[in-house]
Amino acid sequence: MRLRRSLAVAVAVAVTTPVALFTAAPALAAGSPAAQTQNQPTYAELKKAAADAQKAYEKALAAKEEGQEKVKATLEALDSDTHPLKAATITADKAAEEAAAAETAAEKAVRDAEAAVEAAQGETEKAEAEKALETAEADLAKAVEAKEKADAAAEAARTALDDARVAAVREYSVLKKALDDALAAKEAAEEALGTAEECVRETGLTSLAVGLPAEVVAGTTVDFTLRVTNGTERTLTVDPLAFVHVDGERGGEKSRLAVEWSNGSGWHALNGDEPEHIAHIDTMAPGERSDVKLRMTVAPDAASADAFALFAADASSAYRPCVLGPMKRYDFELLPAGSDPGPVDDADPGQTGKDDDQRPATAGPGTTPQGGAAGQPVTTARTTPTTRTAATGTGTYGTTAVTGGTLAQTGTSPALVPLGAASAVAVALGAGAVLAARRRMTADR
Repeated sequence: MRLRRSLAVAVAVAVTTPVALFTAAPALAAGSPAAQTQNQPTYAELKKAAADAQKAYEKALAAKEEGQEKVKATLEALDSDTHPLKAATITADKAAEEAAAAETAAEKAVRDAEAAVEAAQGETEKAEAEKALETAEADLAKAVEAKEKADAAAEAARTALDDARVAAVREYSVLKKALDDALAAKEAAEEALGTAEECVRETGLTSLAVGLPAEVVAGTTVDFTLRVTNGTERTLTVDPLAFVHVDGERGGEKSRLAVEWSNGSGWHALNGDEPEHIAHIDTMAPGERSDVKLRMTVAPDAASADAFALFAADASSAYRPCVLGPMKRYDFELLPAGSDPGPVDDADPGQTGKDDDQRPATAGPGTTPQGGAAGQPVTTARTTPTTRTAATGTGTYGTTAVTGGTLAQTGTSPALVPLGAASAVAVALGAGAVLAARRRMTADR
């Protein structure tokens, strides 16, 4: 009874496992519209499906192991002479052997009677011999019938024993098939989840610096804005990424730049040693944008130097935990104190070098946002589209001042995948030769 329950559970789980859900992994390519994946399972559904498939596999494995022990015990019992089916077979085989011997004896008796008839002398002796032959033939007919019945009974007993063996093996085979099905479902679920966890690029998720000057004088402070725009067709959770660095400075060294960002109720310093996520945005609808205020102060004693800023947006959606917007690089110059650069244009955004487009390592779910402002509201200038082209996610906007989003207690999007060691990035950015090569690459583009 216990095995039947295990069998029923294993088979039911294998049959009801939503394999179609596993194999419908999101197919979101870089810059692809949400329409391509709107009918696909969400990341949460894929995670649950993978967890359910793992549990189903574990149940099927336990049922199979239990069934293996059961079939072994059953087959051993069926081979025992004390088992009713085996005992019945032994008894029936013995009866069939006895019936066969009786038939053989009856056949000999008939042959002897026939010989006696041939050898009989006189009418009386011949009549007695013929009567004896009739009796022997009747006995033979009974012996033949008895043997047929005994053979049939022996065959039935052997069939019953074989059927019991086959039933035991078949029961185990069903459990093994259920395990194979559960394993296939588990592997499909894991593959679908792994595909969904792969980072994808979304060109429509942009981050641009507005008001960052191309030249900054030592001892001054400049204000500028990081504008993040969700030009995709999907609602996203967004973590803007920022890194401002002076050429030649190494990690841990006191920087000539102090950069802060505002969450609407205070200012929070960038660490300056590595790219970091700031101003977490819980929900950003298609076509929506958020402005993050930043200010940069140059040390009064700063000498002439080249500097740069990197900005991007990392995000997650219901379908993908790792969505990466393109990174933009802004090169600007530091001028000595007292310099008069005259009118200064904004720094132009350029393509990053291949080593620039790195994301910071994160501690994963449950961390506090970098900048130390967990739970504080983010005040942004946010716009909503008045007209919009569905195919491209672009359109014209009417600006409305709103306060939206909060700095989540969980910090950066929990599913963002780290793409590199941040400390290594900082060291690489401090190498003059590498930076020069990057500038040449950017100029070439």
